[in-house]
Amino acid sequence: MNDQKNMILAIALSIAILFGFQLLFPPAEQVAQQQQQTTQDGSAPQAPATQSGDASYAPQIPGGAAEAMKKAMATRSQKLDATARITIESPRLSGSLSVQGGRIDDLTLDDYRIDLSEDSDTITLLNPKGLQAAYYAEFGWSAPNVKVPTADTVWATDKTVLKAGDSVTLSWDNGEGLLFTRNIALDDNYAFTINDSVTNTGAAGVDLYPYGLISRSGTPQTSGFFILHEGLLGVFDHVLEEIDYDDLQDKGTQKVDPVKGGWIGITDKYWLMALVPDQNSMINHRFSHYRSDNLDKYQTDYLGPKLAAAPGQTVSFKSTLFAGAKELDILTHYEETIGVQEFDLAIDFGWFFFITKPFFLAMSWLYGVLGNFGLAILALTVGVKILFFPLANTSYRSMAKMKTLGPKIKQLQKQFGDDKQRMNQEMMALYKREKANPASGCLPILLQIPVFFALYKVLFVSIEMRHAPFYGWIQDLSAPDPTTIFNLFGLIPWDPPQLLMIGVWPLLMGLSMFLQQRLNPQPTDPIQAKMMMFLPVVFTFMLAAFPAGLVIYWVWNNVLSILQQWTIMKGMEKGK
Repeated sequence: MNDQKNMILAIALSIAILFGFQLLFPPAEQVAQQQQQTTQDGSAPQAPATQSGDASYAPQIPGGAAEAMKKAMATRSQKLDATARITIESPRLSGSLSVQGGRIDDLTLDDYRIDLSEDSDTITLLNPKGLQAAYYAEFGWSAPNVKVPTADTVWATDKTVLKAGDSVTLSWDNGEGLLFTRNIALDDNYAFTINDSVTNTGAAGVDLYPYGLISRSGTPQTSGFFILHEGLLGVFDHVLEEIDYDDLQDKGTQKVDPVKGGWIGITDKYWLMALVPDQNSMINHRFSHYRSDNLDKYQTDYLGPKLAAAPGQTVSFKSTLFAGAKELDILTHYEETIGVQEFDLAIDFGWFFFITKPFFLAMSWLYGVLGNFGLAILALTVGVKILFFPLANTSYRSMAKMKTLGPKIKQLQKQFGDDKQRMNQEMMALYKREKANPASGCLPILLQIPVFFALYKVLFVSIEMRHAPFYGWIQDLSAPDPTTIFNLFGLIPWDPPQLLMIGVWPLLMGLSMFLQQRLNPQPTDPIQAKMMMFLPVVFTFMLAAFPAGLVIYWVWNNVLSILQQWTIMKGMEKGK
């Protein structure tokens, strides 16, 4: 029978959606970014060996590996104390710069913590070279047959503290007629502006190539989700390129054709390190992987254009380093102020960004009005229901019509039960006379699919949703409901396995789904009826591992659908 076939189709579609989400969108977990214990010898981009203007460059083989293997790794505090440093004081960042090498290699994000516990540490983004989980940015000059600063050069400095809104100047004289100066400025958020300059006091001209690099030691632990890119990335000529760690291991060094401007970096789920060279210069970019000390090393870097410094002349190159959280408004701000291309693409809004990003912007606006992202989700759900009201209204009216046809359908089954073809013909004629659509029950589910995808993506990738509380026990909308019925919601001192973490909101979702089913036309076949009765249980277990914000959306959407459907059915009954 057509109505039963459509009912089975609706059930199969619903389960397929949820199983598809389990495969493509695994449950979000708050995983601290842990990295392998390693040392790092970064390699700087090399300038062409000739003055032909060839902008290609090859990886530099790291040196000192044997010596590094013999040395015990110092602790982080010991490593920081081993070199002179410039302290960073900022509303959002703390840490220090290394005077040796002039590296930005010690940063902590003061606004963010690893988890929700009161004693949780803040997020440590960068670690010094030669330390466990080394992760840092370095800048300099490359030039054939010219003595330039190296990773071991100790610079002179005019300050010991770099404050937000201020700058510090490093200087180094090569003793051969070249004075190297580096001015590092920091804004109130996550941007360091690096202005490297060289003054030629010698008798001969020199050609120099500015570079910047981000070096990461060891393969970091990633979420491992299909929908989220964590690894190396960049935007070149307005095109986003993403490279996973394992792909770069297979392919090795990858060069990008010279482009004007662009940016390159390494991204985690919520944090970003990105190099933004001068946007008006032709730049060579590169993604690199190599093995050293039996460990994987990753690097993104750029090589700027040739700058000719004649005697008595000063040349300079300006770039920006972003080191911080991927907050959309901050990234958009830098797009406008620096003129960097598509910087917001660092946030992985996915293939359906044209839905996901507007959802995020709408929720952010609602959050500004309501002061709570949970309330913003509820308000957005109401907005979506209003938007799809005409389609849903038509669907619910048709479903209500189908419910009233139940007795007539049973009569046809009794009358033509042995003649399937005749029974189907009579039922199709009945649907046509009564203007009922047996497939109408699928429409509400289909309407929810794009909303479900977009909302899940927003909850999963947006740092604004990370640790965002609702009310009561929901302190993180991007994490699953932490309660479970199997220990009576915490009354019994027992931690159930993950499979049994069925909290209050998943139970409310299952209950609301069951109530909504009772309003729909019931299958005449007893087997199908049992399948429909079991479906809310299946969804309850499957959605229990999804972010609480998504389950709250589903519950609220079901409640609104029940109210809408009940109102329509009552109105149709009165109109008889």
